[in-house]
Amino acid sequence: MNQIKRRPMQPRTIHTQHQTVIYLILLLFSVSTFIFTGCARHSGLSAGEVKNIQSSGQVIPLEKKGAVQLSPSGEGSSVVEMENVTIPALKEPPPPKDYIVGPNDSLFVIVNNAPEYSTAGTASATNQFRGSRVDGNGYVQIPNLGLVKVGGMTLPQVRDHIQNLLRRYMREPSVTVEVAEYRSSPLYILGQFKQTGVFYMDRPFNVLQGIAMGGGYDESANPRSARVIRDNRVLPVDVYELLMRADQSQNIWLKPGDTIFMPDNKDQRVFVFGAGKTGMSIPFPPRGLNLLEAIAMAGLQEIGYHSQNVHLIRSLSPTRGQLMVVDVDAIIDGEAMPLQLCEGDVIYIPKSGLTSWNEALGEMLPTLQAFGAILTPFVQVKYLFDDKN
Repeated sequence: MNQIKRRPMQPRTIHTQHQTVIYLILLLFSVSTFIFTGCARHSGLSAGEVKNIQSSGQVIPLEKKGAVQLSPSGEGSSVVEMENVTIPALKEPPPPKDYIVGPNDSLFVIVNNAPEYSTAGTASATNQFRGSRVDGNGYVQIPNLGLVKVGGMTLPQVRDHIQNLLRRYMREPSVTVEVAEYRSSPLYILGQFKQTGVFYMDRPFNVLQGIAMGGGYDESANPRSARVIRDNRVLPVDVYELLMRADQSQNIWLKPGDTIFMPDNKDQRVFVFGAGKTGMSIPFPPRGLNLLEAIAMAGLQEIGYHSQNVHLIRSLSPTRGQLMVVDVDAIIDGEAMPLQLCEGDVIYIPKSGLTSWNEALGEMLPTLQAFGAILTPFVQVKYLFDDKN
């Protein structure tokens, strides 16, 4: 990361009456500031667009992405280092166009002019006929043929396979195969959708089609934190960009067993780690929260820590985030505006010396894993499920 010249770093212990008064004044000031400015993620700036906001209020676009220096003089901003992080979009080959038969599907197998080989089916409570159920190993029971392997095949392949078996007993058998019930490709729609539960895909579905099955989301939803989960892993899919900006690169194909989860906007939190204390989650109030408030709520204002080297991970979306190094001294000394936090921010406060991001993440990782599901999708994907980190 690019850096600006900083004052010599000394551990700071905030405990004097004078400093306590300054703390209270800054906290009151920051509350009024938040009312007018709000979290940057919900302001007029586009998600993921990093800009340099100097003390004059002028907005100056940065010329390059990645590690940046926010202010040439260091005035007006407590953020002394920032790096944009983007997780590449998931790229997978398209699924087969034809439906693949799997366990729990029910099949109608009709052998023309030979009903003794046809699956008779059983009447259900709705007076619909259910065909023969495919078992967990992919076999279906065919009268007078016994168990026949059909799992992993398309319907035309199942038809041809059964016809080949019947050629032992008849000439030119004619077989029709249909799916009576689709039950092998479940899709779980959970959270703040109008319709939730288990749905079954009868053809290849993408994320947008999956969301449509949920009937849209309600007013309490938080689409910026929506996520797609596969095999207990959060996928790098930005549902918000897909829904709001029609970014088709996020419209990946779903697989059987996938979950689309839409969280609510009520239980928002930030996470504070470091300074020799166990990590903790702090409720994010509707009025907002700034960095000094979070430090105070975590009980760190009475503990010595390197306040010029506070690390912060910010999630802009499930695929984009920012890594920041913040000089808290500049805020306390009145040289910088209070840093407003966004819901889901992860804050690391080192107890001693300069701390690299690798060292910070190494110390945070066990607690991040413990918090797991309540972290933002970006943090989960980048720091819990990305094997490269």
